[in-house]
Amino acid sequence: MTDWQTVVADAVRRLRRNGLAGGATALLILAVAPPTAGAHGFTGPLAWGLLLAFCLVPLALSVHLLFDAALFRLAASHDGETTGLAAIDDVLARMGLRARGSVSATLRERLQGCRRLLWLQRIALLIAIALYFVLLLDGMEGGGA
Repeated sequence: MTDWQTVVADAVRRLRRNGLAGGATALLILAVAPPTAGAHGFTGPLAWGLLLAFCLVPLALSVHLLFDAALFRLAASHDGETTGLAAIDDVLARMGLRARGSVSATLRERLQGCRRLLWLQRIALLIAIALYFVLLLDGMEGGGA
């Protein structure tokens, strides 16, 4: 296995792990929030809508990260970095996600893009967890009255 294939294999592992963990966390929040957090008080409708939005964003980003992991796995199956990245571009062009003949990004640029997606997912999950705690605290206050 060459150096670039090792880097890609590590990226695939990280992307899959973070994609699955982020998606599972968002689903867990969506599953646990309704029975444990109350819908009483002022925060109810606004916070529930925001909680739904900030749980759907990490789910969408998880799908994107898992798709990127599959694309990088495809690239690692080729002998050279150039042919591997060209294979990614070809798949994206066939799916209509990228125009044919557009400038191909380097491996480093692609991995930086994935890192940005990971940070967006983490930020959205942190906001979702904070909103869940707001709903939980509101439910405790509303349930006791």
